[in-house]
Amino acid sequence: MPQLSRMAAAFDRALLQWAPGWAASRAQHRIRAVAYRQAYEAAEATHLRGQAREAGSGNAIVSLTGTALRNQARHLDRNHDIISGGLSTLVQNIIGPSGINIVPTPRDADGNVVESVVDQIMPLYQAWAKRPEVTWMHDWASVQRLLARTWLRDGEAFAQELRGFVPFLEHGSAVPFSLELMEPDLVPLDLDDSARRILQGVERNAWGRAVAFHVYKQHPGDAAVFRPETKRVSADLIRHVRTIDRIGQVRGVSILASTFTRIEDLKDYEESERIAAKIAASMAAVIIKGDPTLYDAEGFASAGKRKMRFQPGMVFDDLRPGESVQSIDSKRPNPNLEPYRNGQLRAIAAPMRISFSSLSKNYNGTYSAQRQELVEQYGAYGVLAYEFVSQMVRPVYERLIAMAVVSGELVLPPGVTLASAIGADYLPPPMPWINPVHEMQGISMAVRGGVKSLSRVIAERGDRMYDTLEQIAIERRWAEDLGIILDTDPRQVSAAGLTQARAPGSRLATEPNEEEEQQ
Repeated sequence: MPQLSRMAAAFDRALLQWAPGWAASRAQHRIRAVAYRQAYEAAEATHLRGQAREAGSGNAIVSLTGTALRNQARHLDRNHDIISGGLSTLVQNIIGPSGINIVPTPRDADGNVVESVVDQIMPLYQAWAKRPEVTWMHDWASVQRLLARTWLRDGEAFAQELRGFVPFLEHGSAVPFSLELMEPDLVPLDLDDSARRILQGVERNAWGRAVAFHVYKQHPGDAAVFRPETKRVSADLIRHVRTIDRIGQVRGVSILASTFTRIEDLKDYEESERIAAKIAASMAAVIIKGDPTLYDAEGFASAGKRKMRFQPGMVFDDLRPGESVQSIDSKRPNPNLEPYRNGQLRAIAAPMRISFSSLSKNYNGTYSAQRQELVEQYGAYGVLAYEFVSQMVRPVYERLIAMAVVSGELVLPPGVTLASAIGADYLPPPMPWINPVHEMQGISMAVRGGVKSLSRVIAERGDRMYDTLEQIAIERRWAEDLGIILDTDPRQVSAAGLTQARAPGSRLATEPNEEEEQQ
């Protein structure tokens, strides 16, 4: 080999003198050959492994498959209990029973929160939250859950803002602002017009930013609608929350898209096992014949076929000499069904961004394992929650405050601008407590150590710090009038954390008992 290499090098040098173009071409081909040998093996198709190919942009793929994926996701939500329960659990952990908690933080020129503005905002926000949409069928928390479920299942959801005076519309509160909820079907996925820069029903400018949406006036799925007309709605009036996985993608894709094949296979397998179990429940048996020489053809034919119906406590009393009864073993139930099912559910849970325990309702395991799973999973819930906040909740709240100022329902004091008045903290549902005692001890240490504010802790639990402290103060006054000293009373514990006055043998709520000390 070294000799051949030296010969090839000598040939290349000679060729470079007499035919430099040919020599350069040989060098380029040699470089390509070396690069090919060093390329990724996964990119090379073999007879054992085909090469997956994908051509076109994310928008081209959605145009071809978006409607089919949406319909399949809706079918599974209606007919597959696992998927329906999984979507409900996702919505529960992303939105929660009371919706995304919004804590107004309007600030003055010095950066301080102006409580007088907060006191104006809260009644307006609470009144609007009772009837935020045009049908008056849903409150704000219900609207968020409905939009979130549509977004996760269909891949996207829309809401149109209706501001000020709108013919034939009565707003649900003093602030003239309402929402019209829309399914993705109302924005046609097949509406393309390159001359007007319309792609999949979305009109964009030269930079790809949406400037308008073309919306059907009636739902195309209604039986009475044959060919609905479209209307052009400015993008400033449309809130669009969507799931995308490609840069530049316009329309969303269902979060279930990559699980369809596995879900259908699991459903078919479970159905097969159920049918097999039903057949096994219809117990049957066969009669094993004895010595064939004991039977003559005429006697056997004259006896005819015998049928023995199974019943509890039955006795076989007409067996012939040499016969025995043997039941048919169907080998059901299948002991491998549960391990196989759990393995499939683990694979399905990952792209759905839900924990296996929540999807399968299987909560076996130690406290540490459950807490580790919960902590990791709430990271995924948090990502989805803040996607929903940024694309839907925050724009709607900011528009509500702006309309309250424009309509005169909210009066800003000097030093507070509209830009600072719309400031707020958006808090998704907090991670539930597995062990409340340990959780509260950790929170107390964080607050006392200055790592976390009391306002933040209370807001994460869906309350407002000023309301909570006011309630505590009122309770203390009532308890003092009745001669009761609560554990929260500052007279109960000194600055050093030691008891000042209490009954002999009693224990404060903040002191661990013997069992907790041993742990």
